[in-house]
Formats: sequence, structure tokens, C-alpha cells
Amino acid sequence: MSSDELTQLAKLYHIDGLTQEELAQRFDISRVKVGRLLKRAVSEGIVEICVRLSHPPDKTAALEQALIQRFGIKRAIISVDHRDPDRQRELLAGLVARYLDRALHDTSVVAVGMGRNVATVPAQVVSDQQRQCTFVCAIGGSYRGGDAMNADQICRRLAQRFGGESVTLYAPAIVADQATRNALVANDTVRHSLAQAQQADVAVVGVGDILEDSNMVRTGWFTNEEINAVRQLGVVGDIMGYDFIDIDGNLAHTPMVGRVIGLTIDHLRQIPDVIATASEPTKVNGILGALRTGAIDTLATTQSIAQTVLGLAQASDSMRQNAGDRLPTD
Repeated sequence: MSSDELTQLAKLYHIDGLTQEELAQRFDISRVKVGRLLKRAVSEGIVEICVRLSHPPDKTAALEQALIQRFGIKRAIISVDHRDPDRQRELLAGLVARYLDRALHDTSVVAVGMGRNVATVPAQVVSDQQRQCTFVCAIGGSYRGGDAMNADQICRRLAQRFGGESVTLYAPAIVADQATRNALVANDTVRHSLAQAQQADVAVVGVGDILEDSNMVRTGWFTNEEINAVRQLGVVGDIMGYDFIDIDGNLAHTPMVGRVIGLTIDHLRQIPDVIATASEPTKVNGILGALRTGAIDTLATTQSIAQTVLGLAQASDSMRQNAGDRLPTD
């Protein structure tokens, strides 16, 4: 790409607000290449980045400590807020990528989920260090929803950026009924891949919301009727796209769970570092429920979401306490 074209691309991104996906379509190149060209624009001096902090530098650090103390997690990764959802997702994914760059080594095994937040991480990797890691699918694949709904594609891109190999889970993410799921899980190839994922050192997963326009409904995984049914059970979110939880972190036993091929919350609890990443404000209740499952070790989210989750936790605990105080005594 010529200097003029690179300048135009950088202008469209930094000034006009186009997303990397939109730039990839406009210039007829891959999104990965867009990310590399944007970094080249910085290194060649076409773009100069100036950061002005609108809040004290230690504010995100204070939020991270508050989350750790409140929920007993190992760490929190907090991004500053951005009004553009795609850019917000990229900012958070960049922090997750940098954390992985520090945490991964040659023998690391990483179980990889799906979703837009997880799928954004590979493009934000800037490290030149190549490792011999293993990235293994934590859930099967789907032809619906594009690359974001395919852990296999995300694994392959992570392996390209960090170094190492990707392991495919040769099964669909969701099937028609539990009998079909049980038959596929019994297959030697599927069982072997799932066993590798269960033995991972790190897992990167998403947290979902339970809305009629949620990603799972848009991609055809579940119907509006199915989503409404689980909402009536008090479900507020999901981990990995199908382990449905209420705001107290309790698992809802729904027929939808028995149709998905992948790791469960119980499996995640055995993995030393489960990174849950979510950048959308609609997922606040789901994030609180996920934190209360005890399966999350590292939470990656935004500043405003972190503040809301902490406030919501305090409010729900107060309501529970008040309800307990009103109970009659013998």
C-alpha cells in the first residue's frame, strides 16, 4: 500500500470513525491486514497518538482492586470507555491481548470460546515473540454468525499471532437434541479435543446477555421463544454461549444446555485462569451472575460496566439482607 493510501486508511479510521471491518471491505483486504497497516501508520509517523486522561490515572486500578476484593477473582482488566461499540471492543481486546502476551509461554494450552469480544483479540496482538502454545476450541463450530461464532477460526488466528498450533473440535456447536449431542461427545476425536480443552492452563470466554436481539438469536442458535422461556426462569446471562445463569450465579437447567457441545461451567472451574471478556453495557447482569459462579479468574470489561456491576452487587446484597431481616422468627 502506498503512503497516500495508508494516510487515507488512517484518516478513515482515526478521524472518520470507520471500523476495521468497514476498512477491510472498502480496501478489499483482510481485517488482520487492516490492523497491521494501522500499526504501520503509527510507526511511520503518519499517525501520532496523544492520550489525554479525563480521569485520574489510578481510577481503573481502583476499580480493578474493588472487583478483586468484592468477588474474590484473581485480577481485573479494565478499559477506558469509548462511545463506539466496535472501537470499545477493540480497546478491551487490546488489553486482553497484552495480558496474554505476558502470561503465555511455550507449553501453554489455551481453551478458546466464541463471540465478538473473544474474536476481536487476535487482531490486537502486537507482540513479535513467537511461542509454541496450543489453542484448542472450547466449543464446536457454526456456519451462522461468521468467524465470531467459530472458536476454530479464532484459535487459528491466535496461533498465527502468538505462535503454536490450533486444535479443532470437529463437531457443531449446537445440535437438535441431547441424544445427538451424547453420540457426538462419545466420538473419539471429539472426546480427545474436549479433553485437551479441559486440561487448559488458560481459557478465554465471552459473557452473553439474554435479550431478544442477542447474538444467539441473531445467528439462529436459539429462537425468541426459547430466550423468553429462560428469562422467565430468572436467567440474566450466559457463559460460553449456553451455560445460563441467574444473577446469583446459579446454573439454570434448561433443555438448551443439553444441545451444545463444549466445555461447561464445571469444566471452567478446573482451569487455572479463566478470562471472561465483555464490553457491552447490556451484559451487566450477566457479568454479575458470571462473577458469582466462581468460574471466573480474570474479568476484562470497561470502566463504566465495572462501576455498574459493583453498584448492582451492592444493591442486590442490600435487598437480600433487607429481605432476610423481614423474615418472621419463631
